[in-house]
Amino acid sequence: MHNVWAMKMEQFTRFTPEERGRLDMLVAARQRHHDARDDIIAQGAHSDHCHVLLSGFACRYALLPDGQRQIMAFLVPGDLCDAEIFVLDRMDHAIGALVPSVTAMIPASAMRVLLREVSAVSEALWWGTMTDLAVLRERIVDHGRRTADERVAHLLYEMLVRHRIVAETRGDTFDFPITQTDLADATGLTPSHVNRVLRRLRDEGIIVWHSRVLTVVDPAQLKQLGQFNADYLHLQRTESGDPAVLARAGDLVAPHHLDHLSMDFGPTNRPVRRIVS
Repeated sequence: MHNVWAMKMEQFTRFTPEERGRLDMLVAARQRHHDARDDIIAQGAHSDHCHVLLSGFACRYALLPDGQRQIMAFLVPGDLCDAEIFVLDRMDHAIGALVPSVTAMIPASAMRVLLREVSAVSEALWWGTMTDLAVLRERIVDHGRRTADERVAHLLYEMLVRHRIVAETRGDTFDFPITQTDLADATGLTPSHVNRVLRRLRDEGIIVWHSRVLTVVDPAQLKQLGQFNADYLHLQRTESGDPAVLARAGDLVAPHHLDHLSMDFGPTNRPVRRIVS
């Protein structure tokens, strides 16, 4: 069974056949289809199920009183959308499907058992929660310190890595069916500013984005432009060179022992990264 949820968590640990079978059963038991632009779970709502995105594309977002939207994170296949809902009374943000999507509905009672037991599955679920929080922290860095070009490049490279680890790409090509307005709401830029950045990336031969499909033509250049460091994704087995998962995204992620970087500050007071020997 092609279980993207398990594939994502395999970046943290190797599951036994029994553990993998347990995850397969949870994913297959009950699934729900969502139309484009529908909420998977609305802000202020409660659910007796947690949702795992199996296909499509979604986002965490909040609406301000004036109707403006802020996207906090994009969700790709394999992401657990709302692990917090079985603890909290209601969602403090919404999860929205940006395109037709399918989720697995995991009963809250089953999630409680998984998260409270001592097992590889439980640890992997906590790992997934921690990496989701790390992605949100990375967006704070975006808005606080990265330039417009860096924000967009960093996000696009992250999307490539996250799609690759769950085998949802064709080489460095993957479905990226969002609008420039979606990308603007995620980066804190205006749609026109996003358009200019994307035009530069296309003109420089770094990406091709056509018919809702993104191809990263020059991953190394995109990574450099976005100042991307994969530490926050905690891809432990890929970073350690585990052959069982290395082929998925190993070429995009530097081995951990080579990716310890320090910062020097140049005359513009912007950091210049150098490898520590």
